[in-house]
Parts: sequence; C-alpha cells; structure tokens
Amino acid sequence: MAVQQDILMAVRTTNKPSLSLANIERSYDDFSCSTEELRVEKRSDSVPWSSYVLCGVLGVKEHGRLSSVAGLQMAVSGTIPPSSGLSSSSALVCAAALATAHANKVTMTKSEIASMCARAERHIGTEGGGMDQAICFLAKKGTAKLIEFSPLRAQDVRLPPGAVFVIANSLAEKNKAASSDFNCRVMECRLATQLLAKSRGLEWSKYRRLGDLQKELRLQFDEMARLVRSVLHEEPYSKKEICVELGITESQLDEITLSPNTRHIAEFRPYQRALHVFQEAGRVFAFRAVCEAGGEDALSQMGQLMNDSHASCRDLYQCSHELLDTICRLSEGLAYGARLTGAGWGGCAVALVPGERADEYINKLKAEFYARRPNAESLNLDTIVFRTEPGDGAVIFI
Repeated sequence: MAVQQDILMAVRTTNKPSLSLANIERSYDDFSCSTEELRVEKRSDSVPWSSYVLCGVLGVKEHGRLSSVAGLQMAVSGTIPPSSGLSSSSALVCAAALATAHANKVTMTKSEIASMCARAERHIGTEGGGMDQAICFLAKKGTAKLIEFSPLRAQDVRLPPGAVFVIANSLAEKNKAASSDFNCRVMECRLATQLLAKSRGLEWSKYRRLGDLQKELRLQFDEMARLVRSVLHEEPYSKKEICVELGITESQLDEITLSPNTRHIAEFRPYQRALHVFQEAGRVFAFRAVCEAGGEDALSQMGQLMNDSHASCRDLYQCSHELLDTICRLSEGLAYGARLTGAGWGGCAVALVPGERADEYINKLKAEFYARRPNAESLNLDTIVFRTEPGDGAVIFI
C-alpha cells in the first residue's frame, strides 16, 4: 500500500534546453544539466538525489523515443524519510517521470508508466524489481494491492476492519545504490534459478527469475520450495562450484549472470534466497486469503504472517538489521505482528496494531527504543514513528 507521506514536485517548462533542480531541503545540492545530454552516472559511493530525478526524465525520453525533452525547472519537497525503506527514491523517479511525460505530451497508462519507471531506475545500477513504482501509480485510498508481474497487474485487497498500521523508522540508513548487498540478493536468486533450471534439463541461461522458472515448471510455491531443498545445498556456493555445476568458466558466469558490482563476490547462498522467495510468495497469497475470509481472528492471522515474513527476511534472505529486529521484538504483546519494509538493512518496520492500542504501542517504542538512541532529544518523533492508512497513488495538480 502507499503510505500517506509523499514527494511533491513543482514544475514548469522553459524555452531553454536545460533541466534545473532545486530541493526545498537545503542540505541537498541544486543541480542543472542540458536536456540534450541527459545521463545518469553510476557511482560506487552515495547517489545524489538528482540522479533519481534524472532516471525519471531519461526514462520518459527513452520510452517516448524523443529526440529531446522540454526544458524543465523543478522544485522538490517531501515528507518521506530518506533511506528509510519507504521508497523515497522510487517516489522521486515516479514524480519526475509523471511531470516529464505531462510536459512532453507523452501518454501512458498507469501500468505502462509504472513499468517504465522500474526500468528507468536501473540506470542507477540497482537490479530492482517494480513493486515500489507499481504502488506509486496504482495505489488506491483505503485498500491494499496485490501486485503481480509479467505482465504487471494489481487487485484490490480490502483489509479487515480494525487494521491500523504503524511505521517505525529504525534510524539505520542504507543506500542500496551505493552497496552491492541488494544486487547480490538479486544475483543469488538468478543463480538459484539457473541451477534449478539446469537440474530439470532446461536451457538454463535463458532463465533469470525464479518466477519465470516456476511458470515454466507449472509448480505451486510449496512444490518449488521442495525442489529447492532437493536440488540445492544449504552451505554457501563458491563461484568455482557454480561454474562446475553450470559447465562454464568464471568469466562466462560474470558475463551471463552476474552484475558488474557483484563479480567480486566469492560466495553465494542460492538455497536460502530461493527458499525465502517461494515461501514469502506463499505468505502473500495467504495474507490475501485471510483478508477475503475475514473472521474474528483475521488480524491475528495476518500478524503471524508478518512475523513469519520478518523471520525469513532476517534468517534466509539476511536483509534485516539488529535495530529492525529490536523494533519487531518490542512489538510482541501490543502488535498483531511486525516486519521490515522496503529493501531492508535498515529503514523502517511496519506493524499491524489494534486500533485502540496504537497510541500505547507508539509510546512504548518512544520510551523503550527511541529514548535509548544517540541524540534522542533532537529526534522529531512524529516523523519517525507514526500510524498510516492506505493512500492514493501519484496525481497531477494543475
């Protein structure tokens, strides 16, 4: 679901072939470039906020096959905490793309622009999926969305009455574009896909996503999990072992499978990553089934699925953080359940809380978690831990 926090972008066109960006938060540098030379530099250090805007502008140019885009001046503000797992970077990409498309009279459906933004954000260098961009455009106030891909499609999921979500920022920041951790998980899933495909006698190099292999094999999530357990081993795989399994050299593995910023990694854990993916996908559909069935214990069942999800993110996908684990542990007894949200390695946790106990839960986190953080007295807790409801997706104000 889309949270109620957002990115706001004021835009006007100019007669000059230039893109000028300013951020209301003055800690972010202004930026300008020629619209005739749009490019996103891939950097190993922190990625500037302007690069995400450039992704959106460049994505529209490529999608619309435009020789150039209109000159634009953009002023940006927002209430989404940066590097918190709440998709502030994807929101920037989507806002910039929507503004650029409107200014250049490029028309797309919501699904088309969401898919385009997912592709465009990869200019940064992260091998991300399309979940964040999809909810940016497809979100509907008051409902959650079940999002599926290939092709992109979404279904409304009505939450049971009494469901209140509380977002809690762990204050551990992770810039996924400046690290190989995120891409490493993507590559481990790709390696699992190819090792499993090879075991079933398929042309393994054609397969890059676990979902595509599942579709080819026509197996259910639990059947895919059993296949993972029977084919892959729990111990880490070295690059050499993977190459022996696939019958290729390390240089071929680098070229066929791995991204540039993961070719230096010596060990991979395809078993754990694939097992997490299939079990997590099963939990998503179980969550929807609980919402549809309702009943007195629906919220408790949803909470348990969230707890199981966090445990899997922590132990199998290994993308949690000790501060996220602490928040989820403190949630026991007051919340139905809690899990990390976003890419992980820091950022936010989301908890499902009884409406009548939401304030009590928030106050517990303030006293037992935030009061013990460094510089606790300087924290604006209202922007760090808050309740939220499903909000609307991206819109244009004229």
